[in-house]
Amino acid sequence: MEPEIIISFFIFYFLLEELGNTHRRSRRGIYLRLRARDDHRLPRPVYCRINPTVPVLDRYFNGQDTKTDFRLGREALAVLLDLLGQERSHGWGATIETLVFLFWLASGTSYRVVSRVFGMPRSTVHRIVHRVTEEVVAIRHKVIHLPKTPEDLVAVTNGFAGLARHRAFGKAAGAIDGCHVRIKPPSGPDGHCYRNRKLFSSIILQAVCDHQGRFLDTYVGWPGSVHDSRVLRHSPLYRSLYPPPGHFILADGGYPCLQHPLPLITPYKRPVRGVGAQRFNWHHSRARSIIERAFGMMKTRFRAIFLQALEVHHTFVPHVITACAILHNICLGADDIMAPEEEDEPEEDVEEDEGGDGLEAVSGAPWRDQLSAEVSALEEAHPDHQYIQAMERHIQYTLETNPGCPTDRRHQGL
Repeated sequence: MEPEIIISFFIFYFLLEELGNTHRRSRRGIYLRLRARDDHRLPRPVYCRINPTVPVLDRYFNGQDTKTDFRLGREALAVLLDLLGQERSHGWGATIETLVFLFWLASGTSYRVVSRVFGMPRSTVHRIVHRVTEEVVAIRHKVIHLPKTPEDLVAVTNGFAGLARHRAFGKAAGAIDGCHVRIKPPSGPDGHCYRNRKLFSSIILQAVCDHQGRFLDTYVGWPGSVHDSRVLRHSPLYRSLYPPPGHFILADGGYPCLQHPLPLITPYKRPVRGVGAQRFNWHHSRARSIIERAFGMMKTRFRAIFLQALEVHHTFVPHVITACAILHNICLGADDIMAPEEEDEPEEDVEEDEGGDGLEAVSGAPWRDQLSAEVSALEEAHPDHQYIQAMERHIQYTLETNPGCPTDRRHQGL
């Protein structure tokens, strides 16, 4: 009897086990069918959940002004999100990650501070900042570009003629200049290469803008000790097909006056001789100063980036600067303008001779003289211009104090 009892026990055990497995499979099938039905009704939740009570996000989602926290208005922010256009089924979501990046860019604080503000790990903030920066730089060609149509080029040239208040500048297709961005210098023997003539470490941003201050071309990455003309010579713009034949780009005295390969028109160097050259420099300065205003607007918007040394690796700085230039153009397109603040010490033009290796192969001096002659034409010399009134007072004072001075012969054309 004992073997029969043991066999019966095992048979009963296996029957119970099979019944339990069948019951579990049935329950799992019901669960999967219910889950499939719910997935069609409700969207799948994101992987991470953000705390909506965070003050920064509370102000954003409740429709308050976003300039205080992110330095971009709502229209510009909507344009940026539309250009990025990356919906994620995992992570924090494109909107939250973009806000984290903009907050870091606007405040210039450390990753630790941003992580506390948004309630997320510091390593996550680091990854978000670097990833979104690369995504913004990837849309550069959509935001920073040269005039695409002849109508766009005509609008730019007419705009510069209006800025200069003279039709002789009706062929100006842009204004170029360089901007020094403070950085934390790299350690090692190459750190001194980033120290510029103002004795702080920087990276150079070369930019060309149109008559409205919108960047047409940017080139960033050279150490601060390098001269502007050398940066220009190694930039893609120097050998490009822009501007078209017959047009030129306005530059300050730190650049050479060229006709080829890149048409650049610079002012007459000091000391300026003759009223015609002074008139030309006055009109030239009015038109060229738009590039300084563009830099000023960008610096005012992102003060934490441009008015203190960036606490990031120097190889990441060019990406951050390019992202700021892209956001600057987006804001101008959305009519989100911040007036530039006055700088305490305007930069002086450093005139250096760097044309020994063919930089000035075809000088633009004859072209500049032709433009100066057009500026000096009598039909363009309105008597209410301030520089003419000032020049007349200067000449009159010189004649009264020094009758033997040949000023009257030199300024007969006034």
